[in-house]
Amino acid sequence: MTPLGLHFVADSPVPGLAVAERRVGSPEATLICVHGGLDRGGSFARLARRTEIFDVIAYDRRGYQGSRDLGPLNLDGHVEDLLALARREGERGPVIFFGHSFGGVVTFTAVAREPSIAALVVNFESPLPWLLTRPDRRPVPTNDPALEAENFFRRMVSNGAWERLNEHERESRRLDGPALLSDLSMLRSAPPFDLARITTPAAYLHGDGRLGSYYRSLCEEITRENPSITTMELERTGHGAHLSSPDRLAALLGELWERQCASA
Repeated sequence: MTPLGLHFVADSPVPGLAVAERRVGSPEATLICVHGGLDRGGSFARLARRTEIFDVIAYDRRGYQGSRDLGPLNLDGHVEDLLALARREGERGPVIFFGHSFGGVVTFTAVAREPSIAALVVNFESPLPWLLTRPDRRPVPTNDPALEAENFFRRMVSNGAWERLNEHERESRRLDGPALLSDLSMLRSAPPFDLARITTPAAYLHGDGRLGSYYRSLCEEITRENPSITTMELERTGHGAHLSSPDRLAALLGELWERQCASA
């Protein structure tokens, strides 16, 4: 294993999909992590290292990093990839979905279509613009994938972080631009699922950063649409919780799983 414990494997259930895993001795469930825009599966390494009760699976969505050769895909394709992973892991035991940002659109869509595919779905600051428009509405993206990738990184991380990347790292992000534009276009389409009809146990998490008040209002809308979905705020946490607060996030995932087991 790598020092962080999450390592890519050769036996992907989807040919060409870059899949990483971290296995533990006696897992209670398998946690499948789905990354957001301009991210990659490896970003869940810190979280994976801290989840001792779960096997952890993470992967590069089509069009990103190790799965870039598969090309960007529509939402149906991303959902099918996740379902393929979940069916394989389901042979081992219960499956939990964790979706970060746009990854939560994929996980919610998956359980809307196959409610029994996961025992629990937990999403962090996933965009639901059809429920509540963000206060910082962004301009319609251009047709320049490289430019949009740079602009997105600067906006979501920081200008300073972009400037600290070396040219190879910048080019790697730019090459993910087509996949990013595909993700963003999906958010401007019709709602991909009916939140009110989701029956899989679910939780929606958010931080208290710059958009904390927006996410509090969004959680009110989520609860109004589907009262069975748990909403929670993580203090002193920004959008990249799996990177900045992996200990607290791992502990919370464990608590949510314990609650689900107790209520099942």
